[in-house]
Amino acid sequence: MTQRLRVGLVFGGRSGEHAVSVMSAASVFRYMDRSKYEVVPIGITKTGKWLLADDALKMLETGIDEGSGTPVAIVPEPSRRALVATDESARRIEVGGLDVVFPVLHGTYGEDGTVQGLLELADIPYVGSGVLASSVGMDKDVMKRLFRERGLPVPRFEVVSRRDIEAGPVEVVARLTSSLRLPLFVKPANLGSSVGVTKVADEHGLEPALREACLYDRKVIVEEAVTGAREIECAVLGNDDPIASPPGEVVPAREFYDYVAKYLDPNTQLIVPADLPAEVSERVRSIAVKAFKCVDASGMARVDFFVERESLNVWLNEINTIPGFTSVSMYPKMMEAAGIPYTELISRLIELAIERHAEKSRRLTTYHP
Repeated sequence: MTQRLRVGLVFGGRSGEHAVSVMSAASVFRYMDRSKYEVVPIGITKTGKWLLADDALKMLETGIDEGSGTPVAIVPEPSRRALVATDESARRIEVGGLDVVFPVLHGTYGEDGTVQGLLELADIPYVGSGVLASSVGMDKDVMKRLFRERGLPVPRFEVVSRRDIEAGPVEVVARLTSSLRLPLFVKPANLGSSVGVTKVADEHGLEPALREACLYDRKVIVEEAVTGAREIECAVLGNDDPIASPPGEVVPAREFYDYVAKYLDPNTQLIVPADLPAEVSERVRSIAVKAFKCVDASGMARVDFFVERESLNVWLNEINTIPGFTSVSMYPKMMEAAGIPYTELISRLIELAIERHAEKSRRLTTYHP
């Protein structure tokens, strides 16, 4: 019998998307192939403490609290791949190695390259993008500038700092309304799940929207809304030769796909595949793969678009390197439409993580002229 790989399933975290992460991890835990993998659930509290779950199902169903597991840490030391606990006398006790880590962490301190950097130091293969793509994919400012430099179609945008907003809100509003066309979307540059996002119809709503967004990040991105557009998404899977799924469509129950529409309102519709002309669907898939390669992503990503209803113009919105991963989330649903069911998708992602780690391991780390 082939020995099962020990997979560290890391979830929760210090992000505003903590609860979403727990929901995603519950699905991955439930559907991971137990004949191939031993799952090691590791929850991160909202204060940043890492806990090895005493009761994984309870932690995934009721949430992560200080008393729901044993405090652990991943040792940032190559070759050991060790998970350690600390006893009452502060001695480190090894509680087993990890063959691969599946980070199901949305938002800051997880999807932004921080955890990926720890795993690089520990030399542990992990699912999803590396440090660079994760950090670029989280920062909408840098991401969109890279897309624009590559010639990909992004709506016009400006970036303002929290410092400028607090020091001179009137001047910031005047500058934005003179350079951009209303209506506008105002977003924290480094966050996801539509947290802190406001759609602004006139200049009077701009300052409150800016102040709301800068509660969540020191940079705020302000971009022109593609009025009346359809919200289209596309799933990408792979490393150096990625594939794109048939696109799906989000029909939000509210004015736009905000946090309530995304996670709480049962009237939001997720349609897979999207009803698009074949040439538009292919354009979406082509741009999705280009966006994936542009940020040097790997493993998985969900790429979001706006498609104008009349002209069918396609606008690239953003890339998400750790998309929502419940069994009914758009990424798994679109990959299922591509012929890859949920359990197989989890296995493919773990295989891609190991493949990418092996490829990185070919690098020389010494030089003898």
